[in-house]
Amino acid sequence: MPRIRDAGAADLVLLPEVEAASDTLLFGRPEIRGDLPLPGPADPQELAAARKVLVAGEPPVAFVRLEEVGGCAHLEQLSVHPAAARAGLGRALVEAAVRWSREAGYPALTLCTFARVPFNAPFYSSCGFAVVQPSGELARVREHEAELGLDRIGERVAMCFDPTPQS
Repeated sequence: MPRIRDAGAADLVLLPEVEAASDTLLFGRPEIRGDLPLPGPADPQELAAARKVLVAGEPPVAFVRLEEVGGCAHLEQLSVHPAAARAGLGRALVEAAVRWSREAGYPALTLCTFARVPFNAPFYSSCGFAVVQPSGELARVREHEAELGLDRIGERVAMCFDPTPQS
């Protein structure tokens, strides 16, 4: 398994292609309305402005983009290239994101995702996330997603992981 590492400038230019390829995994899913387009991938400048970007592989075949929303760490994007899918990279990146959020002192790690796609909300549930009713800035993220048309593509949920170590 490739090690998880901080993204470098050379990685950032490759990540939009990884995200676009990853999005193809949604095509043809019964939980997704395939006749509606997904928003395009983040560009290298957006990725460079992220709070944190972690990658797997050299060159990268998977990445996680982390932001800050409402005082919490926020998993904005997790993408795994289809050629590298089902190898544990997504789970390894989520675990690295949880570690990073804990080490950075965030009270929680949030995300928004498709509710019924098996490698979306059910996957995150298996990683320790729980569906939450969004409020504050997280609710504004959900509103923005709706404005982008994501809710018309498939049911969306907000989720939260409390990164505080359990005793």
